[in-house]
Formats: sequence, C-alpha cells, structure tokens
Amino acid sequence: MPKFLRAFVHLYQDAFRDLPREVWLLCAVFLVNRAGTMVLPFLSLYAIEDLGLSKGQAGFILAAFGLGSVIGSYAGGRLSNRLGPVRLLRWVLVLSGGAFLILGTLRTFPTLAVGIFVVATINDAFRPAAMAAVTDFTPMIRRTRALALVRLAVNLGMSLGPAAGGLLAGIDYRWLFLGDGITCWLAGLVLWFTLGRKEPPGYLQAQAKPGMNEAPEALEEGPPKGITAPRGALRDGPFLAFMALVFLLSTLVFQIVATLPLYYREVYGYTESRIGLLLGLNALLIVLLEMFLVRILEHRDHLRIFGFGCLLMGFGLGLMPFGASLPFVILTIVLWTFGEMVAFPFSNALVAQRAGEGASGEYMGVYTAMFAIAMLIAPAAGLWVYAHLGPRALWLGIGALGPVLLVASYLLAPRFRE
Repeated sequence: MPKFLRAFVHLYQDAFRDLPREVWLLCAVFLVNRAGTMVLPFLSLYAIEDLGLSKGQAGFILAAFGLGSVIGSYAGGRLSNRLGPVRLLRWVLVLSGGAFLILGTLRTFPTLAVGIFVVATINDAFRPAAMAAVTDFTPMIRRTRALALVRLAVNLGMSLGPAAGGLLAGIDYRWLFLGDGITCWLAGLVLWFTLGRKEPPGYLQAQAKPGMNEAPEALEEGPPKGITAPRGALRDGPFLAFMALVFLLSTLVFQIVATLPLYYREVYGYTESRIGLLLGLNALLIVLLEMFLVRILEHRDHLRIFGFGCLLMGFGLGLMPFGASLPFVILTIVLWTFGEMVAFPFSNALVAQRAGEGASGEYMGVYTAMFAIAMLIAPAAGLWVYAHLGPRALWLGIGALGPVLLVASYLLAPRFRE
C-alpha cells in the first residue's frame, strides 16, 4: 500500500478512535430510528393519491408537521434537562411508535392534520434529547467527532428508510405507518438493552445540585477557556446570534430538498432515477469523508470553520446557472456537500460548547427548533422565488448568502468565546 494511502487509512481509523461506548450505542439507536423514516417522504403523495385530498390540503398537513416539529424540538430539549435525556428518549420512542400506528388509521383531512401535528411534536423531541445525551456522555475534546458520528448514523438510516418506504408504498401506503411505528419500538428496545436507565454525568451533576448546571469543582474553578457557563439558551445573546446564522443556513439547505430536484427536472431534463443517483452522491461523500474531515479540523476555531462551510454551500448552489453538463452538476454537488460536511458537525459542537455541562438539552432544543422553523418556511419561500423571480434569481441569491454567513461567523467568533 502506498505511503500516502496508509496515512489516509490511519487518519480515517483515528477519527473513530476513543469515542465513548455510550456514543456508539446511541448512534445505533439513531440508525434504527432513522431507518424507519418512511412516512414523511411520502406524506404529500399519501394525502393526495391515497386519501384524495387537494394539494392545498396536503400543504396544510405538511405545515402542521412543521409546526409540531418546532414545538417538539424545543420541548424535547427542555424536558431532557428535567427528566434526563435517556429517560426521555425511552418515552419518546414508545409513544412515537404508537402514534404512527394510530396515524395510519386516520383518513380525513381534519383528523390527519391533527394527527400529524401530534406525531411530529412527540417524534421530534427525540433529536435534542439524543444529541444532549451524546454531548454529555462525551469529553469536550471529542464532542465534535462524536456529533459527527451521529450525523453519519442519521445519514445511513435516512438512506435506508425512504428506499424501504418506496417499496412499501407501492404495496399499500398504510404499511409506511406500520414500518415507522415498529422501527421506533425497535430503537427503544436497542436503547433499553444497551444503556438501560443510565444517564450521562452532566445531567446527574445538575440534579445533584438543584439550580446549578455545573459540577461543584467546575463552579469553583470557572469554565475552561472558550466554554461559557450556561445561562439559559433564550437569554444567551451570542448563542441566539449564532442561531440566526444556523436558521439562514438551514433555509439554504432545504432548497436542496424543495427546489433543486425540480430544477434538475425542468432545466436539465433529468429523470427521477438520475436525480436520485446525483443526490445519493451527497450521502455517499458524507459517509466516506465527514469523520475524516472533522478529525483534521477539530482543533481549529469552530465558528470560523462553520462560516467556511456556509461559504462552500452557497458557492456550490450559486454556481447552478453557469453550467449544464453532468460533470459540472457533479462538481456543484461535491462543493455544497463539502460545505455541509464542514458546517454541520462544527455547528453541533458549538452548541454543545456553549451549553456547558448539564444544560445541553435546552440548547440542543433551540438548535433543532431552528431547523424545524426553517423546514416550515424555506421550501415555500424557495418555490415562490423559483416560480415568480426565476431559478437564476434563487441560486444567485443563495450564492450571495454564503459570503454573508462567512463574514458574520468571523465577526461573532470573539463574542462566542467570551
């Protein structure tokens, strides 16, 4: 094996080394749970084709899902601080499994809208609790890689779920709800037989001293350099400023789901199968390279790395109007995927860093709520710009957003470390 290849393999293996056992177990729970993501990708088709609802009603149902996701994300973060993240995960998985099965029996517009809101509220409490658990089980120096491993597990699961969902939908849409419900319960069983009732040290320390979010020795010595003692996520000015950047980046990311496939179809004339393969390149690159990149960059300034990731994502999507060949399209995908691989693991780590010990749930709740709010707003806004101002205006606007986020990240970096 050539020397450079041996060095690459060694560095890649090193990226996975020394992560706590609990993190690997939680990632297994993530993988099983996200492998059951079958209902959401086919929700609009189910509402229109199987139930005979109008497109407007299907849009309202998706909005109900988005609203429930916002509430569930924030509530999940708050509750994980109160109940313990592992305990909350057990309840969420059990309740979500039952809720999906009930949802499959609802056949009218009002009941489906209410049902999807309830399901989203329960199910999306999972994300902040799981991320808080991973954060609090992991030493600060390894948290960036631990949270990147979570993204790897999620991407692997998400590559399986929609594919399985497509097969089940071809038989009967109601199988989707059964699949989602069963995988929630399977994830709950994995959690129970691996971690059981074990809670992370950060949560236990906070409970041992009511009203305090740090262990006694940490309070006496003060927080380590670059880490701020928790003050409440909604009263933390630099954190909220960072959340504004995360929201803007999320609005950009959701165009990949909402408008990019439409652009490939209408402007390039690509078939659904080619579009699927192109977007699959994104997941493949993440699985192969993200942990490697994080290992290389984890000791650099996280907020500035995040800003550079935003720049790459904006640049990759902003190039869309300037070429039409297949190699050019692949180049744009590689660019915005590398931006995603840089931006999101470090944004996760920044939230964990800002939260400190014992407050990860609340901070992660606000963080995941930003994505839920963006999911509620961004697809409709992007499609409006696409339809009324044209796709060129959309992609150039996204390209211009990248440098803005980069500059904002650099300006925020000194305050974030205070």
